[in-house]
Amino acid sequence: MSETGSTSTDTEPTAESTEPITEDVSLSSISDEYRASVPDDLRETYPVQWYLNRVVDEPRVARNAHQRLADMFDYYGREDDDGDVVRYTIASEDPLHDGENVFFGENVHEAIHRYVNKVKSGARGLGPERRIKLLLGPVGSGKSHFDHLVRRYFEDYTRRDEGRMYTFRWVNLTDVIDDQDPGDDAVRSPMNQDPLVLLPREPRDRVLERANERLDANYTLSNDQSLDPESAFYMERLLEQYDDDLEAVLANHVEVVRLVADENRRECIETFEPKDKKNQDETELTGDINYSKLAVYGESDPRAFDYSGALCNANRGIFSGEELLKLQREFLYDFLHATQEGTIKPRNNPRIDIDQVIVGRSNMPEYRDKREDEKMEAFNDRTKRIDYPYVLEYEAEARIYERLLDNADIDDVSVEPHTLEMAGLFAVLTRIQEPTEHDLDRLGKAKVYNGEAAGADDIDPEKLRDEGDDRAREAEGMDGVSPRFLADEIAEAITDAVPREEEYVSSLTVLNYIEANLESHGSIDPDRLGDYETFIDAVRDEYEDRAIEDVRHALAYELDEIREQGEKYMDHVMAYINDETVEDDVAGEERSPDETFMRAVEEQLDIPEGRKDDFRQEVSNWVGRRARQAESFSPADNERLRRALERKLWEDKKHNINYSALVNAGDIDEGDRNEWVAALRERGYSEGGAMEVLEFAGAKVAKDEMEADE
Repeated sequence: MSETGSTSTDTEPTAESTEPITEDVSLSSISDEYRASVPDDLRETYPVQWYLNRVVDEPRVARNAHQRLADMFDYYGREDDDGDVVRYTIASEDPLHDGENVFFGENVHEAIHRYVNKVKSGARGLGPERRIKLLLGPVGSGKSHFDHLVRRYFEDYTRRDEGRMYTFRWVNLTDVIDDQDPGDDAVRSPMNQDPLVLLPREPRDRVLERANERLDANYTLSNDQSLDPESAFYMERLLEQYDDDLEAVLANHVEVVRLVADENRRECIETFEPKDKKNQDETELTGDINYSKLAVYGESDPRAFDYSGALCNANRGIFSGEELLKLQREFLYDFLHATQEGTIKPRNNPRIDIDQVIVGRSNMPEYRDKREDEKMEAFNDRTKRIDYPYVLEYEAEARIYERLLDNADIDDVSVEPHTLEMAGLFAVLTRIQEPTEHDLDRLGKAKVYNGEAAGADDIDPEKLRDEGDDRAREAEGMDGVSPRFLADEIAEAITDAVPREEEYVSSLTVLNYIEANLESHGSIDPDRLGDYETFIDAVRDEYEDRAIEDVRHALAYELDEIREQGEKYMDHVMAYINDETVEDDVAGEERSPDETFMRAVEEQLDIPEGRKDDFRQEVSNWVGRRARQAESFSPADNERLRRALERKLWEDKKHNINYSALVNAGDIDEGDRNEWVAALRERGYSEGGAMEVLEFAGAKVAKDEMEADE
């Protein structure tokens, strides 16, 4: 209302109006956004000569499926580290979905690297193009998720200029073919074939020869396919009508159109899932008679065939077989021709050439059954096994749970520090083999895999992996507890906290849920329950150590002091390594490096006198490496050095703490408690979680120190 009481005509849009309330829900802006996402030439048609020119000028439009998929991985980016594993951006960053589908774990990226290498080898004609790429792993390892992500990126890639591909359609057929159904006057290539297949073999090879001269790639373009039976029928009838004038046929009856992969429309991507295990029909893969056309064309007419089989729909792109090895043996024989010869043989119909990347997914039990079946030898010989294991780094495993929680509504519950890491540590302990060398236990091995030194500089993680793979039934990471089980237990702990009005979930809570539900979970081997309970105890001990460190932080640690002590240690180490002196901060005089001070730090890591030079050289190399990379080198950035400095600082200050107050919670001074809780909250704890860790670990710290003083 205006000041005069009249109603203003300049009103804001409401739910009842037709004007958008905000610009981001404007139908106009949504329409503009959609239009921008559609390829510019999606609705365009082109003559065949235009396409031939395009192939010579831009050869990549004529790539086969393996070549296009291989280029796709490089198009979105890759990171070549100093090792043997290439990390591909679609899996390490997932730029299309703002990182929602990022994959974690070095061994998982190794699996992805091997998968891409198989595709790239197929692109170069080295053999894998005639094999099924079999992603093999335990349940919940992420193989299906990765396969799903590849299909989404392939769809996106084919919508971009860099991933363009084209097919063709027949038009004006009723003008020439008397018995052509009027509804079939225009017919799209039923197999979405490349327009090059319209040319006879020799001129087609000449076009590709010119294209290869301009192609900048490590593969060669080729195409030896024949027209699918229906297109071959049209070509023959039209050539007969035009006295074998191919140019006239193509000019009057063929249009080239853009082809975009779309799984929902079953174009160039198909996901095949076994339905009834006892009643499988090969027509699901290879197509069947189109019964609606039988009365029009007759049974033997190729126009009466329905190209709706999964291998037909996947042509020019990706066939993805879910739980592929659950198919009956006879049903799998169709894949022999599909892989080795690049053809399918529908029932009572001619062979059809196909061009696609065939990917299968399977869990271990089905794989073992098929591997031991002598009648499956030919099929097994045509598969390229790619192990897709569980994550073996517990911090990477924790990031899987963290990502799940990021997508959930849990603002009213705090997940306390170490909770996800301890769940991840338990998971990894179930997946790795007991070490036999280096005086390591299983927990120490898990820490080595996580990038921690675990007290020994000469441990080679790769050798540990090789030893573990040799001892495992298949390979390390191919069995153990699934991330799904751990994620379910974390979710249950969070959900149960809400009605109890608890503001936090801690490591102890989640470990209790895991322990309580191990026996009832169907995927867990009952024979390993005893081992798993032992692992939970080990993880509880590890959590206690970490909780104690957090309490020590609250009681005694000062970041500035740690930094100052760390810088002093690095200065003295560099002087020691380089046989130089250091300036005394008080007297301003040049002195020899302080051996007593350096040993006081090193002894916190149990580094013996005989190994001190090795550790100091390690620190010196770390400082030099960071300097060469123009990176800062705060002592807190070096895990081992930081841990040693923290422990030394504790030894220096622990005598000034009132331990009796920690043992008897009622004796805690309000000011001390608030100060300790505030320090713990700075480390990520909620107030309730800080109080729990003070009671749990604080009493342990106090008792240990009080007993040591007696």
